Amino acid sequence: MESLITSSVDFEHMFELAPVSLWLEDYSALKKMFDQWRAEGVTDLRAYFAAHPQALRHSSTALRVIRVNQRTLQLFAAASQQALLDSLDQVFRDDMHAGFESELIELWEGSLGFANRTVNYTLDGRRLDVQVRGRVLPGHEDRWDCVLVSLEDVTAEVSGARQLHLSEQYARDLFDYSPVSLWVEDFSVIKRLLDGVRAQGISDFTTFLKVHPEFVTRCMQEIRVIDVNRQTLRMFCASDKQHLLSQLGRVFRDEMVDSFAEQLQDLWSGKLVQHREVVNYALSGDALHIHMQLAVLDGHADDWGLVLLSLVDITARKKAEAYLEYLGKHDVLTQLRNRAFYIEELNRLARKGPWPLAVIAIDMNGLKEANDEHGHAAGDDMLRRVGEVLAKAVDTPACAARIGGDEFMVLMPASDTRAAEAVKQRILSLLELNNQFYPGQPVSLSMGIACCESGGHVEAAVSRADQAMYAEKARYYKDRMLDRRTGSP
Repeated sequence: MESLITSSVDFEHMFELAPVSLWLEDYSALKKMFDQWRAEGVTDLRAYFAAHPQALRHSSTALRVIRVNQRTLQLFAAASQQALLDSLDQVFRDDMHAGFESELIELWEGSLGFANRTVNYTLDGRRLDVQVRGRVLPGHEDRWDCVLVSLEDVTAEVSGARQLHLSEQYARDLFDYSPVSLWVEDFSVIKRLLDGVRAQGISDFTTFLKVHPEFVTRCMQEIRVIDVNRQTLRMFCASDKQHLLSQLGRVFRDEMVDSFAEQLQDLWSGKLVQHREVVNYALSGDALHIHMQLAVLDGHADDWGLVLLSLVDITARKKAEAYLEYLGKHDVLTQLRNRAFYIEELNRLARKGPWPLAVIAIDMNGLKEANDEHGHAAGDDMLRRVGEVLAKAVDTPACAARIGGDEFMVLMPASDTRAAEAVKQRILSLLELNNQFYPGQPVSLSMGIACCESGGHVEAAVSRADQAMYAEKARYYKDRMLDRRTGSP
């Protein structure tokens, strides 16, 4: 009898002084409710609650709180046990019922205990995230009239997890919705390969790559792509990540091998942040000019396990630059080289050769008359036709340029007078075909040829070619005058 009293006293002290919230409750009405539902044929309680949502709320009213401890009053900001019991509708409400359902299902399925994480509310309105554990006490298994429930305040933990989730989601959204293509990659195997080369005593890595170009290919194959963002899929015309990652061989090829070799050399030298312009390919086959930044992320300098690459598509800029460069060296009307390029190329040949250098001076006959009689549009069409003929007749390394209104020059390095004469005849043959293709106003050219053997005689050769061209032009107009006087067609 004395031990029973002592045990009762110990329980009282432990219950009251426990550092967690304890509730002694009577679930007997709930058990009777369960027994009634079973008698009515209910077998699946979850389905029953789904069909009868009011039954879940009715179940919560079947629980009777017998007693709570001091920690419970502190936790729920209650002045007394009676104040707490009078306000249970403020404590157990709203999203608490979703967790309460799982507790009831555990008991329904035969367990004498339950555990759940749910939400309660203090009397001053604060939300509490709590870890709930309950147990039907020994000796009360048949009636459920004595159930001990503990509540542990996990609000800080849940709030921290929620903030962490929000932070991770924020970072994820920044990654996914970035207007720049982002790649997260693992270079750890590449790090080990480079360390292996160092271990062999190699110090001149540039020479090593020249001797072993297969090492670059091997390193490219060892890159592991961890993630890419949405802009990457759009840029590379991929339907999804798997589509892109399964086709990386089509993306990184050709010029990329040399660019990646440069990346390896920078990594070898300790440059863990790099910038360069590279060429990749979209899955559509289109070349993409890209400004790439590579950065080994903080905390991974020793293993290169996380590398961030940002790719900015500069294809439009490159095309604009190429077009501007084209305009700087080409004549827009004829598509031939322009005077600026001609002078630059003439100076280069005068310095370096190769010799001999042949020059063909060309002037279009009758441009002024065409402009006067038919308008400048007709004259422009004739100039465009000269461009077509010269573009087809003159092959690299020779070049044809429009150096004035109706003046053209052909520079032929490593060519003699005989080669220049052959090109002249080819021009005349193509011009004849062109005149047949464009009926109406025929195009006529006067041409002069000269040749020199060294840089000191280039200007003289150009002058002789001009003189020969003007002599032929004079004959052309003299013949036309004679034709007009004799009435010849």
